[in-house]
Amino acid sequence: MATERADLEDAYLSTLEARLLRREGGNGLVFDRSNFYPEGGGQPGDTGFVERADGSRIAILGTRYGEDRSEIVLLAAEDAPTVEPGETLVLHVDWQRRYRMMRMHTACHLLTVVCPYPVTGAAVGPEESRIDFDIPDADADKAAITERLMALVAQNHPVFTRWITDAEFDANPGLVKSANVKPPRGSGRIRLVCIGEEPALLDAQPCGGTHVLETQEIGEIHVGKIEKKGKVNRRMRLRFGPPPAA
Repeated sequence: MATERADLEDAYLSTLEARLLRREGGNGLVFDRSNFYPEGGGQPGDTGFVERADGSRIAILGTRYGEDRSEIVLLAAEDAPTVEPGETLVLHVDWQRRYRMMRMHTACHLLTVVCPYPVTGAAVGPEESRIDFDIPDADADKAAITERLMALVAQNHPVFTRWITDAEFDANPGLVKSANVKPPRGSGRIRLVCIGEEPALLDAQPCGGTHVLETQEIGEIHVGKIEKKGKVNRRMRLRFGPPPAA
């Protein structure tokens, strides 16, 4: 039985009641519904805890997909007490960590707007994220990029999701910014994360991650470092807060 992905429709849903379907691999818990984001697309899986009817808690150290990606597996601590299938629990996402991920992931999307080059790698983190770009002239100024990035944050563009069919996706190859990774196929539809006002969107790209609803929520952020990883490849590291004093 597939897990209903509540996180895809509401990234702000930090608490959810769900029924345990089965255990997997000793410490894996598979529920009928989940608000926990599973590791993928460069974003780590959620952590938090699940709460039993008696108020006791079981720590969740990570989240991943099941083998066929239809199920979400919450990874409990190795010494967690046994939970029986059919039991109803309350799933609590570590909200502070999730919200930082949402802000950071949205900032990564904005960075691809400021730097409209092929993306060759990315990793989202609660404190720092990185995106690798192939930049033709291999020249990048982190102060100028930060200024343009913060201008987009301050303009407070709306952020929303939209589902399109595989056929619509195939008709718009420019939606994919990654040079190496394509969105998963098979369900017949693909989730887009859109930024801006229609019809002139600032950005739209396939993504299954969690994001804020308005760019202003990102807060202050800056390009902390630009690393040379090849002749034209540049790795940009995003960090929260203002740029350090020169």
